[in-house]
Amino acid sequence: MDRLEAMSIVLTVVEAGSLSAAARRLNTPLATVSRKVSDLESHLRTKLFERTSRRLILTDSGSTYLAACKRILADVAEAERAASGEYSSPTGELIVTAPVGLGRLHLIPILTDFFKAYPEIDIRLVLLDRVVSLLEDHVDVALRIGVLPDSSLIATRLGSIRRVICASPDYLAVRGTPRTPDELVGHDCVSYGALLAPDLWTFVRGATAIAVPVHSRLNVGSAEAACDAARSGVGITAVFSYHIAEALAAGTLVTLLDDFQPPALPVSLVYASGRFLPIKLRAFLDFATPRLKARLAR
Repeated sequence: MDRLEAMSIVLTVVEAGSLSAAARRLNTPLATVSRKVSDLESHLRTKLFERTSRRLILTDSGSTYLAACKRILADVAEAERAASGEYSSPTGELIVTAPVGLGRLHLIPILTDFFKAYPEIDIRLVLLDRVVSLLEDHVDVALRIGVLPDSSLIATRLGSIRRVICASPDYLAVRGTPRTPDELVGHDCVSYGALLAPDLWTFVRGATAIAVPVHSRLNVGSAEAACDAARSGVGITAVFSYHIAEALAAGTLVTLLDDFQPPALPVSLVYASGRFLPIKLRAFLDFATPRLKARLAR
């Protein structure tokens, strides 16, 4: 039995959620996947999964074994990269993740010059407004907003960004400009759920956090949509400062309640620690870090 192959199959089964989904992902007959999992369980003399009519559930032994599989397969992949020369010349693919707006506005312009400097490096850029697990999703480096929890990951601080409340001058001319958070009552708001709840927005008065009820006339799934709606005069919205930099310069949006905003949030590049740091990742970090710092300082 090829135990590394069996470990990879178990990991795929867990990620896919079922034997049949894993078989499709691996382009392998379902019977083969099922047999290899059963052979591994026989070898280990324990059940890795509880099988129900609808899905597979990891047993306690299976959860422990899965964690070990991830470590072992990561070490094998790292050793293969080292042997192939990835640690001696900048080549191969990097997987980078970032928030949608931050990636579009600040990271993609940097990548244009990065590709010219490193023609042998390809990048898969995953833009998502949620935190992605570097280990589970095999991501090399993440651009993240916010205070980072203690972990084994390495973080390089790049700067900070702040939340802003904004609206179009036309909307404010008709509806008036709120001077305090309490005056949001009676206004139409546009809420982006990843940043603030649609019915309760938080502010800071002095050293005290306050929550203010709001009426969200429109709920959207992206900050870009919130900005578009605010520019169109739908209502007042809350986004990060980088989302509206161009609109502020053009005068199509103005900020409100600046004295009641929470402290700025840090922005960092985050990557996994390890004995080996692929030279393609080191090249990216060395190239992107000073440029991102410069852009965030503007």
